[in-house]
Amino acid sequence: MPKLLILSDKTETYRCLIEKENLPELSWAAAPAKDVDVVFGEPSKIRSVLAALPALHWVQSMWAGVEPLLDPALRRDYILTNARGVFGGLMSEYVIGYLLAHERRIFQRAEAQHNRHWDHSLTGSLRGKTIGLLGVGSIGAEVARAAKFFNMTVRGYTRASKSSPFVDEYFHGPRLLEFASGLDYLVSILPNIVDTRKIISRDLLAALPAHSLLINAGRGQAVDESALAEALNQNKIAGAVLDVFEQEPLPKDHPFWTTRNLLLTFHTSAPSLPEDLARVFIENYTLYVEGSPLKYQVDFERGY
Repeated sequence: MPKLLILSDKTETYRCLIEKENLPELSWAAAPAKDVDVVFGEPSKIRSVLAALPALHWVQSMWAGVEPLLDPALRRDYILTNARGVFGGLMSEYVIGYLLAHERRIFQRAEAQHNRHWDHSLTGSLRGKTIGLLGVGSIGAEVARAAKFFNMTVRGYTRASKSSPFVDEYFHGPRLLEFASGLDYLVSILPNIVDTRKIISRDLLAALPAHSLLINAGRGQAVDESALAEALNQNKIAGAVLDVFEQEPLPKDHPFWTTRNLLLTFHTSAPSLPEDLARVFIENYTLYVEGSPLKYQVDFERGY
């Protein structure tokens, strides 16, 4: 009989959602124990108790990113699955929202109203613009689908996959700067792995047109922060929207607080909603007790 340990600040909420499903054979653990074989929780909390779970067989992460569990010094003798299929819609709302704000000059209109200035300048449109997605996994594919609704041209930069029908052209490996050339928007939804760290470099930023906008909603480690601050302050790109950072919370003395043409959104782009994450666990638990392969398994070496 599987024994489940939930590790979250919202443990009771998750337990109530799961109990409503009357899952077969499931028993509960209130704390780490030798007979716990299933854990559903936040990777940062799971990491600290791995050594106390000798019977562990399966971990369902509440996050899409599982970096705290990827340290090579940690054990890897269990199945690790992450949260997929729940953040794509929320992330699409975030990305499209800021693209529309940029094209429709929403913040500028609000400022004009505040200053009692009749701003009759023309707005742009998403139609016909080119968006480049750094990362086209389950979340990126949803952003691509949303972009297509607005008749945008979609480019995707990935390690190898070409699975989204909403991407017009894929780029891989050494074609990164070619991918960036001519983009109106660059959107990063990359995981934090060795190959993606500081991928948004000085060279990549220089390859973007001066009118382009950067959105980073993946991981802060993907951006060379000093290079981005320089590019924005020198008007080398039109602007940036950052939801994630190398260090969170952002230090009070960080230059991003005063960098021009930069909007900060404080890791709020795709909130983790218990009802969504509980559904992922419930779906995988059903497969687990059937002895079927679990969805969203993470490759420890690749990091996703």
